Amino acid sequence: MTTSLRTTAQQLVEHALAASSADDCIAIVRDVTSANLRWANNTLTTNGVMTEISVTVVSFAAVEGGIATGSVSGSASTTDQVTALVRAADAAARAGSPAEDVAELVADTTSPDWDLEPETTDIGVYDAFAPALGEAFSEATAERRLLYGFVNHDVTTTYLGSTRGLRLRHVQPTGHYACTGKDDALTRSAWTGGATRDFRDVDAAAMAATVKQRLGWAERRIDLPAGRYDTILPPSSVADLMIDAYWGAGARVAHEGESVYSRRGGGTRIGDKVAAPGVSLFSDPRYPGLECAPFVVTGASDNTDSVFDNGLPLERTDWVRDGLLTGLIQTRHSARMTGQQVTPMIDNLVLEVADGAGTVEEMVAGTQRGLLLTCLWYIREVDPQSMLLTGLTRDGVYVVEDGEIVGAANNFRWNESPIDLLNRFSAASDTVPSFSREWGDDYFSRTATPALRIPDFNMSSVSQGV
Repeated sequence: MTTSLRTTAQQLVEHALAASSADDCIAIVRDVTSANLRWANNTLTTNGVMTEISVTVVSFAAVEGGIATGSVSGSASTTDQVTALVRAADAAARAGSPAEDVAELVADTTSPDWDLEPETTDIGVYDAFAPALGEAFSEATAERRLLYGFVNHDVTTTYLGSTRGLRLRHVQPTGHYACTGKDDALTRSAWTGGATRDFRDVDAAAMAATVKQRLGWAERRIDLPAGRYDTILPPSSVADLMIDAYWGAGARVAHEGESVYSRRGGGTRIGDKVAAPGVSLFSDPRYPGLECAPFVVTGASDNTDSVFDNGLPLERTDWVRDGLLTGLIQTRHSARMTGQQVTPMIDNLVLEVADGAGTVEEMVAGTQRGLLLTCLWYIREVDPQSMLLTGLTRDGVYVVEDGEIVGAANNFRWNESPIDLLNRFSAASDTVPSFSREWGDDYFSRTATPALRIPDFNMSSVSQGV
């Protein structure tokens, strides 16, 4: 007899574990609510609240030569739907080849809040933001500007259970905002954005004022040729680049000689200088304002994750300390290969420079001639061995002369390595919460970075992009 009754997230976990006929099983249930607003042409266009329950089942089966795994994910809110996922995962495990990342499963750990219901969000998260946004629309209309943008707030409650006794729960609020402004002739464009946990720290009036200021800077157009320029990267642009540096820090690919973190002749560069003295890059699940899951949660194994590591506790991990590479993203499997400590990926990233001080504005004031590069776009890796990246500028490359912004330049294609930049920068500001335009919306929004001044940033060609 089947049932279509809705059950709690904990009951979905327990049902998955009980229904599995594999040797071991892990069940991950994510309960997500999302509230959003979108606007265009100074008018709110859509708003809504969405809910979703997704389930990932990872089955482990003894096969000839070792342990095989099968992982299946899907939307599921009933036991029948979970049963279907379990059967598929069990079958995939039994048909699979032995996994190379086999390790003893984490066991017998329970979160004190395991029994609590999922936390949620709703449209009320914008009670302060929305009225101020309406006032910004009125001002922009009166001054012949157009505002486009969106805000989104998710609350994801994750329940992780296993046949070995794991019962872990984590609540993750994630919010971000982005606003693009244009003049009414659509000849100028400017962008700003940021991340938040609850929107209590987001000021719609300040957001609109930033766009207004940047559009004002662009009233004068200054065409520049390709070349190397003294360039200020604000925290948002630095976040764009540091996320790539982090995602490329898998220990296995470094050990196999395939990344910028590979040592010539074999092995990894752990212990080597990779950045200027005073530079530190780290992740910490308890970093104030960037809090994230304090244990491993993953539904699949790859170069940086292992399903066998689900439930491993996470602590602050230094990737770079005082310019030296001190850690790479390590599963227990890759740690056995490299002989290094187990340091799994953590869902935030912080860059600090020991003598960094001041603000972007102060950095601009101290620049005789250069560029303020507010937005990177379409970032792609060209060469993993040097971590050479390429991308475009967009919505704001501003020209600085004698400490003041005097106009907007044309757009460029650029080519740079974030590792090289960490050795070549000439000044850094204080570290502040930041938001990557390229990666923050969908992938990685919890960053804190300084602004960096690069004396010779490579604008490799002129771009015709707006």
